[in-house]
Order: sequence, then C-alpha cells, then structure tokens
Amino acid sequence: MREALIVWGGWSGHEPEACAAVIRDMLTEDGFKVRVENTTAAFADPAIHDLSLIVPIVTMSKIEKEEARNLAAAVESGVGIAGYHGGAGDSFRECVEYQFIIGGQWVAHPGNIIDYTVNITRPDDPVMDGIADFAYTSEQYYMHVDPANEVLATTTFSGEHAYWINGVVMPVVWKRRHGKGRVFYSSLGHQATEFAVPQMNTIFRRGASWAAR
Repeated sequence: MREALIVWGGWSGHEPEACAAVIRDMLTEDGFKVRVENTTAAFADPAIHDLSLIVPIVTMSKIEKEEARNLAAAVESGVGIAGYHGGAGDSFRECVEYQFIIGGQWVAHPGNIIDYTVNITRPDDPVMDGIADFAYTSEQYYMHVDPANEVLATTTFSGEHAYWINGVVMPVVWKRRHGKGRVFYSSLGHQATEFAVPQMNTIFRRGASWAAR
C-alpha cells in the first residue's frame, strides 16, 4: 500500500487543517495509507524516506535546517511531493532549498479574490485528460517559477489590478523532477471550499497520484 504524509500548519487564512482533512479523505479513497501531522518536525523524521508521497500544507511559517535537509533528501531519493496554492507555493520564504524542490514561489495576487480563467496548455497529459479551459474565482497567483517546470496550465493577467503585468502568462499547474522524486504543484485552492470545484479537485487528485512513488 502506498503511504502518504500530510503536514499542515502556518497561516490560518488558508484553512490548513480543513484542507488537510479534504486531502486525507481524497488520498484514502485512492488507496493510500495516510498520516497527518501539524508540525514541520515531521519532515525531520528519517521514516519519510520510505513514503510514497508528501503533501505540505504550510503557508509561510519556518522550517528548521535539518527538517529542510531531510525533506530534500527524501524527495531526491524518490519520494513524491504534491502541493497547492500557498500551502506549498508560499511556504518557508527564507528557505531556498525548499523553493528549489517546489519549482516556484508566490510573490503577489493582484486584486485578491477575483474571477479569472485557467487555460489548459497540455490537454494530452493524463493529469489534464478531459479538462478544458475553465473559469475560476480565487487569488490569481503571480509567481517566480523555475523554467525547468513542465507547465500543464496557465492564466493570463489582465492588468486591471496591476497595469504593468497586463498580458503576462503565468503557470498555474506544473510537474517536475527533483532528483528521483516527482513534484506536482497547482496554485489553485485558497480555501477548503475550492476543492468542491470539479476541475480543481480532479487536477490535484491526479497530480498527487502522478507524483506518488
């Protein structure tokens, strides 16, 4: 049986505990044995090297050097990691080693909660199978991203809330490798209710399954 670890914490506005419960149920339905922790100390446990998947849900906060080092080593050895929104894309702002794993870092969401469009760029990828471009209401993440990412979906900024980024095409969903580990990220999912959006839910679910060893 594949085993997964969910670690939640950080800024409460992203509802990390509620989202951890949603993802726990999702992974359990998909056949994972799931463990849930609410401290980054879990990343320092040598046992994480035996996992199939790690799901970090920690916006901002801090990570100790030994925790980040052990997490990176686990992923490099083949443990998958799947994350979303600020729970993975705005974690541990001072830890570039963690950002190197994820492949991006949040820097802004002009206009805060707004309506925007998610454009599917790789409809041939199994994660995106059957999913067409869709309207979405949430924070539209502006991110600094790794050019090595394999981008599956993007969004285009209108410039309404920051005129100088008008027309900028920004990755929304990507997958990548970090050593032998598979990494999946989606910037969708500001709060737990967004998992009720079928496209968002399906994309994360498939991405987590892809990432898992």
